[in-house]
Amino acid sequence: MGKLYQSLFTHLAKMERTRNASSIGKIISLLAASFFIMVAASVSTLFASLLINAAGSTFVYPLQSKWFAVYERIDPDVQFNYQSIGSGGGIRQLLNGTVDMGASDAPLTDEQLKAAPDKILHFPTVLGADVITYNLPGVSQRLRLTGKAIADIYLGKITKWNDPELVRLNPQAHLPDSDIVVCHRSDGSGTTYVFADYLSKVSPEWAKQVGKSTSLRWPVGLGGKGNEGVTALIKETPGAIGYVELIYALSNRLPTAEIQNRDGNWIAPSLESVTAAAAALASQMPADFRVSITDAPGPNSYPISAYTYLLVYQHQKDPAKGRAIVGFLRWALHEGQKYALSLYYAPLPPQVVAAEERQLATIQLSSR
Repeated sequence: MGKLYQSLFTHLAKMERTRNASSIGKIISLLAASFFIMVAASVSTLFASLLINAAGSTFVYPLQSKWFAVYERIDPDVQFNYQSIGSGGGIRQLLNGTVDMGASDAPLTDEQLKAAPDKILHFPTVLGADVITYNLPGVSQRLRLTGKAIADIYLGKITKWNDPELVRLNPQAHLPDSDIVVCHRSDGSGTTYVFADYLSKVSPEWAKQVGKSTSLRWPVGLGGKGNEGVTALIKETPGAIGYVELIYALSNRLPTAEIQNRDGNWIAPSLESVTAAAAALASQMPADFRVSITDAPGPNSYPISAYTYLLVYQHQKDPAKGRAIVGFLRWALHEGQKYALSLYYAPLPPQVVAAEERQLATIQLSSR
């Protein structure tokens, strides 16, 4: 910046000697503009907020957006930049070191943990549900589906809405003689992982042919990016069926199916039925929080329920960012839980919060 001013003043002196008023005016304007840019940059640096970059789950994006907006008012020195790119993308960016937090509905695999440059901790934030939603004009009765029927639809074995198996499950629904348009995620997705994890438990054929992962080789169907993309596909396509997080179906006024759970009961997705699934398996929560609660036992358990996680490195190389992340996580585990219900996520069980508090204390804040 000093060399720029020296050059400008030298040129200004020459203009004065030649009485070039027009050039002098331009130089003065340039000097003024550059001065204000320098001052603005200095003020911005002086009062800059600490920026926390995060990326991942679209499943939990509605809640994360709310949390970040509220927390920035509580602590104005912290700002969040969240990219809703799917759990697979969030995991990838965390492993690459391009974000400070990853958000995922699927816990990391042993292989992913080994590939990480440092130890990664899983922090469950809330519970949510994958729901089966559909677009069937003229059908007002809520559909009932078994896990096997859902798997057969996604395997391409059931292709018509009036297939005998679907008619048997929904005798009063007057299902049409039309093609089923299968919709799924096109990006790496924790929502997909939860869905595939459930199908792998209830359908041996699905487990053998497709399996579970954040990204799958789909036998049939159309792909949409994010929960938003799949929701849009279903809304715009008569005859469509797909899986999305509960809030996306509700906010877009899409119907959701009742699903037969392990105990044989027909369960609609709700905060209560998701909480029941978590409670049924709370005693089996491992120390690292990597747990599956799909197909949970219990008379009221919704079978496609899941925890969603924030992923952070145990060793925080930037102490200031590390303290900010710990502060945010502690707030999210306590005060932040009250925002879950209005967005149709289930709050964490108290015993899980207590265990996460102990894990928070293990985060290391040092620049080594």
